[in-house]
Amino acid sequence: MLLSIFIGGTVARADDTDTHMKYQSGGGTSIKPLDPMLPDPAKPVIPVDPTNPTGPPAGTGGSLSIDFASGFQFGNQAISTKNQTYYAIPQEYTDFDGVKKKGPNYVQVTDIRGTGSGWQVSVKQNGQFQTAEAQTLEGAELQFKNGEMISNLSTTFAPNASGTVQMPLDTEIDVVTANSERGIGTWLYRFGSDESSGGRSVQLTVPGSSVKYAKKYQTSLTWSLKNVP
Repeated sequence: MLLSIFIGGTVARADDTDTHMKYQSGGGTSIKPLDPMLPDPAKPVIPVDPTNPTGPPAGTGGSLSIDFASGFQFGNQAISTKNQTYYAIPQEYTDFDGVKKKGPNYVQVTDIRGTGSGWQVSVKQNGQFQTAEAQTLEGAELQFKNGEMISNLSTTFAPNASGTVQMPLDTEIDVVTANSERGIGTWLYRFGSDESSGGRSVQLTVPGSSVKYAKKYQTSLTWSLKNVP
């Protein structure tokens, strides 16, 4: 006796459906400062501005923006007739969990235009360090060292950054360039990789021959962001 067993099946036909999502430029978005040690857009920080007790000024906003730029503080120094080099205090901030920390000084840029067209950052020192009475600190030179880019994105998209910058007076110089398809998202141009190196990366050299008064000397920097690399 032969027993034949057949298991019959039905053929199910699947119909394809298209799924779409379209991103828009974040034109009305304001990005908060991120942690210069480990930037996470979901965990913004609150930086301390040593030159402004009310806090740092707001970023430029928009889909291509400078979100934050550190203010450099060189502290109180003894008058000296020798050549001296002073270092800016590391950036102080309160992290997302409320912990007070210190890290490298930095400038933060965000590009959420969605075009991948690139951008460029330049900086200008607006005159020599001087007192409120316009007494200048002749020969003083500001320099940035250990400049590098950091983000939560792949380094494949990292802009090109100047590792060392010798600041001329009253002259705009380019320091970061994001070519096409680079610089997308949020990027930090930081000086040093941690508190230790950050505390040696922004320096001010003052010749011993310059006349010094027991007063506060200051200048300003203008950071400019352009959408053409």
